[in-house]
Amino acid sequence: MDTPGENRRLSIMVDYIFGKGVSRALPKDGMRLVYSRRSGRVKLVFHGHKLVATVKPSGAMALTVYGATLLARSSRFKENFVEVAPETEGFVRGGKSVFCKFVRSAGKNVYPKGEVAVVDGKGKVLGVGMAVINGRHMKLFKSGVAVKVRDGLER
Repeated sequence: MDTPGENRRLSIMVDYIFGKGVSRALPKDGMRLVYSRRSGRVKLVFHGHKLVATVKPSGAMALTVYGATLLARSSRFKENFVEVAPETEGFVRGGKSVFCKFVRSAGKNVYPKGEVAVVDGKGKVLGVGMAVINGRHMKLFKSGVAVKVRDGLER
């Protein structure tokens, strides 16, 4: 980060969106924010030369797989995980959506249109995307899309 103010701004954004204390998993050095010239709002978050997240106009963060992997070091971020069955891991890595019948568990911060990380049984991030339904209901349903995967590990 260039300034302590930027570091604080990013920490507040991450904690608000993903849960209190999640920002502690972010690296202390090498973080850089890119601002919109038109509105002055944060548009992109980088760590070195790697994209961590895109900040949507609504204020939500669209994580990359790299960004989710960074945040996955925080135990609090695990509340934003959707764990899938082993037979679907290859599809998620390729960027395919997750169906309810393949969901093994979902964290308590998984809400419709919320940002989630899709993980395997060991907690390794396979992809990131947007939840379609509430995490509590994902295991109950036997059909339908649970998570629209935006970016997979092998994409």
